[in-house]
Amino acid sequence: MKPTIHPIKIDFNVTPAIRRYVYVYLIQGQEACYLIDAGVAGAEEIIEGYLHTLGRDLSDLRAIFLTHAHPDHIGGAAGLRERTGCRIYASPGERPWIEDIHQQFAARPIPNFFTLLPRSVAVDQVLTDGDRITLEPGLTIQAVGTPGHSPDQLSYLLPEADCLFTGDAIPVRGDIPIWVQRDDARRSLETLRELPGVETFYPAWDVPYDRPQAMDKLADALSLMEELQSWVNRCKDQAASPEELVQAVCTGMQTPHFLQNPLFRRTVQSMLAPDCPCKHLDCDRHGNCDACQAHHHAKDHLTSCEKLNRKEQREADRQGRRLKDARRT
Repeated sequence: MKPTIHPIKIDFNVTPAIRRYVYVYLIQGQEACYLIDAGVAGAEEIIEGYLHTLGRDLSDLRAIFLTHAHPDHIGGAAGLRERTGCRIYASPGERPWIEDIHQQFAARPIPNFFTLLPRSVAVDQVLTDGDRITLEPGLTIQAVGTPGHSPDQLSYLLPEADCLFTGDAIPVRGDIPIWVQRDDARRSLETLRELPGVETFYPAWDVPYDRPQAMDKLADALSLMEELQSWVNRCKDQAASPEELVQAVCTGMQTPHFLQNPLFRRTVQSMLAPDCPCKHLDCDRHGNCDACQAHHHAKDHLTSCEKLNRKEQREADRQGRRLKDARRT
């Protein structure tokens, strides 16, 4: 029997004036339930209530698969982990921000951050592109690398249900496009378009798409990227500052609401130069992060950030072990 997929809409406020939502997805198997993303803090109660409508409860939740580290995707993870003991899966590149939210806030200080994401959570197992996990007999999940919106974002393929959970990989026209790596974002859209055997796409920013709808959305997202690139190229030489460039692009595209989100500046910045291969989360992709700015060559830049990533990973591993030891005692 195929698993049942349940979209759960989580509403939240970034500011009193900016109302947002995100979809998390509950996978109902024969033996247990599994989540794709965890919403913002407080989503635990919504998820628990939804489980009750299915005749289930939080004790049935066995695992959470995080697409990336942003607050609207991981805010409920610590509470759910605390109440259920479920396992947490994420990519290695997103792990530092999941396990240390203060590091994330320092690099990406969005409004209302600690209300949306008050606590870090330890990652039990990292997944990379192509990794498969058997959830229960006859039910597997596969990680699909779709970076761009975030440096090491994952989508998740559920082969037995012919579906894919895409996180924030697919920009929605009319909404504010946010990515940190232009070329990665474009390649991820192409990856999703070419992925065989997927009949339903489950995005975090929109309602589910069947395959024809998804193909239209992916084509439109690629078109949006080209349109944005065209306006950046047209305006960049006349703009005296990054702020002026963002303003000019929004004026040209007739999208003044993009100015409401300071993260759109990073999107514009990513259109100015080829992506940096660095995967350090603080990097703006052009060698200007604290770890990289002293290096003028790509090789040195990458080496510096790789060393920093390894140091952060070791510290995250130590923190995870301390948390597990504390729970045992």
